[in-house]
Amino acid sequence: MKPMRTSRVFMTLAISTVFLAGCGAPGGNASFSVPGAAQAPNAQTRHAAPGMLGRKGALEFAYVSNGGSNSISAYAIDTTSGALTPVPGSPFAAGTTPQIIAIDAKGRFAYVANPGSNNISGYTINAANGELAPVAGSPFNAGTTPQTVAVDPTGKFVYAANIGSDNVSAYRIDASSGALKPVKGSPFGAGSESVWVVVDPKGSFVYVTNHGSKTVSGYAINKSSGALTPVTGSPFATGTGPVGEAIDPSGKFAYVVNFGGNNVSGYTIDADGVLTPITGSPFVAGSVPTDMAIEPNGKFAYVSDQSTDAISGYSIDPSSGALTAVTGSPFAAGNHPYGVAVDPAGKFAYAANLNSDNVSAYTINANSGELTPVAGSPFGGGTPVYVATCRSKKGKCIPPPL
Repeated sequence: MKPMRTSRVFMTLAISTVFLAGCGAPGGNASFSVPGAAQAPNAQTRHAAPGMLGRKGALEFAYVSNGGSNSISAYAIDTTSGALTPVPGSPFAAGTTPQIIAIDAKGRFAYVANPGSNNISGYTINAANGELAPVAGSPFNAGTTPQTVAVDPTGKFVYAANIGSDNVSAYRIDASSGALKPVKGSPFGAGSESVWVVVDPKGSFVYVTNHGSKTVSGYAINKSSGALTPVTGSPFATGTGPVGEAIDPSGKFAYVVNFGGNNVSGYTIDADGVLTPITGSPFVAGSVPTDMAIEPNGKFAYVSDQSTDAISGYSIDPSSGALTAVTGSPFAAGNHPYGVAVDPAGKFAYAANLNSDNVSAYTINANSGELTPVAGSPFGGGTPVYVATCRSKKGKCIPPPL
């Protein structure tokens, strides 16, 4: 099967049946429809998770954006088995066609990009039961068609990539309420079809993939104001149709998933934020790869492959950053897996399956990186797009790495 076409509404997009089934030459243009009005929440999912409260051991949660039903599903993660159980009140209302979810490193707030309504929804997280509540003033205006959102590790700033206006919106987080206020100078220019944004683990740099111009833009963060300044040499070349990004927990390596090139570009990050290709890059991925997640110890990475309905697993060389396929890879998923995530303990992996309306769950072999389906997987969804996880600690819900 040839790589699917791309467009300026690439991820709004992801939930379109045309996007899911259509195919054509790389770099082509196609029109993708966006699902209509939000569907009513499924009453069967609005119940408390049996045994969720008071269980022994850690308490973890997974949040799944549902692009077709304009909502976010929240699940308690069974930290022994990896199984998912809906939390009270789930699903929670979001904006139109919600996409990428980001949880702030201090575990207080969650944010989701709503490309269909050109805004960002903000929530407070109840770390005791996983419930979400809108923050004051939510939703917050963004640029045109915001696709992804990221929070810096200090919990001070939020960044959103706007594919329709080719720029990055920057916000300061109100430490008390979680409300967002635009940073002076925002939005900051990016390349063509700026689709995905990540922040490095030290909170020094922001990287944005430019789907249309086959580049990744790098910026230095002003740690006082949150403003962005291009790093030397930016933008950096990628493969065809770059989308998802990931940075390893040490902040040494960056990876870009090339949707149209069926591979992953790997880079080293220097002290100034400059990206240099890793020897052997790009690394072969499945057909139509989209998202990438790195487990908290930085040993393994997982990439969703939409066309092959699978998850590709890799071991990461700790010295060079090179990727090597793990034994048994790729691993079967549902229909068109999009977002992929790992729980904060690095024990389980999750994939949002767009076209089968569910979430696949796996146990990660700590030695080999192999994935084994969790009992009961897949778990119900509603046109799921992306998954984010966190662990309850001292009244907060901390995302990986802890």
